[in-house]
Amino acid sequence: MAALNNWTAYGLDVRNAYLYDELHKEIYMEQPEGFRVDGKEDFVLRLRQALYRLKQAGLAWWRALKQSMEEMGFISLISDAGVFIYKGEGLFVITIIYVDDAIFCGPVIATVQKPKESFKRRWETRDLGELTELLHMRITRKGSKVHIDQCAYLRVVLERCGMSNAKSAVTPLPAGYVPSKNLEGVTSPELQSRFQTVIGSLLYLMLGTRPDIAYAVTRLAQHAANPLQEHLDKALYICHYLVGTQGYHLTYDGATGEGLCAVTDSDWASDNLTRRSQSGYFVKLTGGLIPWTSQAQKTIALSSTEAEYMALSDCSRQVVWMHTLMGELGYRLRPLPICGDNQGSIFITSNPVTEK
Repeated sequence: MAALNNWTAYGLDVRNAYLYDELHKEIYMEQPEGFRVDGKEDFVLRLRQALYRLKQAGLAWWRALKQSMEEMGFISLISDAGVFIYKGEGLFVITIIYVDDAIFCGPVIATVQKPKESFKRRWETRDLGELTELLHMRITRKGSKVHIDQCAYLRVVLERCGMSNAKSAVTPLPAGYVPSKNLEGVTSPELQSRFQTVIGSLLYLMLGTRPDIAYAVTRLAQHAANPLQEHLDKALYICHYLVGTQGYHLTYDGATGEGLCAVTDSDWASDNLTRRSQSGYFVKLTGGLIPWTSQAQKTIALSSTEAEYMALSDCSRQVVWMHTLMGELGYRLRPLPICGDNQGSIFITSNPVTEK
């Protein structure tokens, strides 16, 4: 949206976010090492405020954050609790809060600065200036184009996996490869740990900026609990592909003026053991992908038409949510197109009444 509307974006990092709010439950902890009181070694401490690694800490921080945002004039969106909007005195600012990272977006710098300074007075923060990095993602802007990549993080992953100088591959997985399930029993802890380290790093890349490896990573991740050597080899094969595509990034070009468009697809019964199909979809705005997914369907489809229809259903829920989100931000959208390639599923979607 910043690319589409030529908005500026600034970042803030909240220091010690989980230590602010008081707890609403009675929670006790043992005396920490080095702070025990002589003669009262069996006593426990009651927590008044949240601590890191406490499961209630996130909720406590969220309560304090939401209350402070409302006091500053922000309104929390229903469709996404991490997005706030500020309207007033000719100002319009969108604020996104992800755990302890905050992004302030608005039409011009002056409109962003006022609510941003109010936020800084309320919380102890580190001003990141104009947004150039977030969650290991580099953000660069050139005119109307916004580029997002994880090149630096990818280099760390390749080095961690010992693949920095490996040969490149042209595809994330070999053509026609279908992972087989481990029927030989529990694998060695070393193999399991190695595979989970590699696939976990690839999952973070896939979720951030690399939709091109979504299918390969999610198919292999289904075997993370009990992998085979074959699965580790194919996870490293994805690294071979990433070696040759280290410069890939997502691009959002506001000059195109392209609106929202969704694309969905599915195979049929590709899992040889469970016979479940694999669904995938993505939604584009300004020519760049926003959400994307590739996942096994929850139930077994009895035909390719049914598998494609289920994929359309998953995609349509995402589209409805995005329609609601954009509506709350003040945009009036026409019905969003969803593209599929199966005539049977398209017919059923367009007209659910069929002859028996």
